[in-house]
Amino acid sequence: MKVLQINSVCGIGSTGRIATDIHNILIEQGHESYIAYGRDLPKNCDNAIKIGTKIDNYTHVAKTRVLDKHGFGSKQATIEFIGKVKELDPDIIHLHNIHGYYMNVEILFNYLKEANKPVVWTLHDCWSFTGHCAYFDYVGCDKWKTGCDSCPEKKAYPSSLIFDNSKNNYINKKEIFTGVKNLTIVTPSQWLANLVQESFLNEYPVKVINNGIDLNTFRPNTGDFRNKFNLNGKFIILGVASVWDRRKGLKYFVELADMVSEDEVIVLVGLSEKQINQIPENIIGITRTNNVEELVDLYSSADVFVNPTLEDNFPTTNLEALACGTPVITFDTGGSPESVNIDTGYIVLTETSDDIYSHIIKIKSNTKYNYRKNCSFRAKNKYDKIQKFIKYIELYKMIG
Repeated sequence: MKVLQINSVCGIGSTGRIATDIHNILIEQGHESYIAYGRDLPKNCDNAIKIGTKIDNYTHVAKTRVLDKHGFGSKQATIEFIGKVKELDPDIIHLHNIHGYYMNVEILFNYLKEANKPVVWTLHDCWSFTGHCAYFDYVGCDKWKTGCDSCPEKKAYPSSLIFDNSKNNYINKKEIFTGVKNLTIVTPSQWLANLVQESFLNEYPVKVINNGIDLNTFRPNTGDFRNKFNLNGKFIILGVASVWDRRKGLKYFVELADMVSEDEVIVLVGLSEKQINQIPENIIGITRTNNVEELVDLYSSADVFVNPTLEDNFPTTNLEALACGTPVITFDTGGSPESVNIDTGYIVLTETSDDIYSHIIKIKSNTKYNYRKNCSFRAKNKYDKIQKFIKYIELYKMIG
């Protein structure tokens, strides 16, 4: 079996690592595997195919920023790529993020309809069925159900600074993305699966395959984080994000800083230098780390992991915390609460710092020790990446 995956990046970021994890399982099982990508340098894949150039990316960005036509640039780059696909002649084509300033979706889907090959499309957000945005929960918009226009998230990713083309984008995407004969949609969360079934993509079968993590890496350890920051005896409240934008809920940690007692400390990972200079003095700010061992040490040292995300699909940070034996507190937003149960943390129903803190106190009172075993057990039994990504191989065989 020859499989071609297509994603904005290869081996980096959550979606890029999912693609290379699937790639490695395919290779181990004796299949042929290739990953086509649009940006940055590839990692952990010997059979990587670059789509376009940096100039193509920048031109696509400009078309997005000015005309709000994301996904409709990169024409020549996509034509050249389709030529390579025809030469490669894969048995299965697996799409991930086809947004990201590198692909012309109309040219791609015209080929998919013409080639009539089995297609798997993993949706990592909502961009595929809206006229512009990747998420709409924050503004409570449901125009995507009937037809987008006057987008309230025009300046959110993929940001348009001038024109609003959401109405035409919606019409065009609906025509382009429907009508593929053998296409199966995969979502990492039931939440996103439910949205797909309310969208114009509801003609396709939808399968839920949760994201998984490397349990050989993410597991409880005893590092030196507490000693390094002189936090022995402190109750550590941890937050982790790759980018702390508005939807990740940074403001709630700022508010929590006024509530925590002297024996409690907030640690935030993934802040920019500017954000570190702006946060309250009783928050320990750390820039984004690509050192996995350091991240495991942080998760393991924390007493509770707080994820006040306002829009998310199925955040892997929750899974990483659980695997390291740390209970999770998260809002009832997107697919985030699906990874947490009463034995491993709490789902906060009201989006307030007061409610977050009341649940922090519950965990503090019960002590992390009473959650640790259940957290590790849940991660081991539900989110082992090998078991999760083997489901993709099974799906390939079923539809191929």
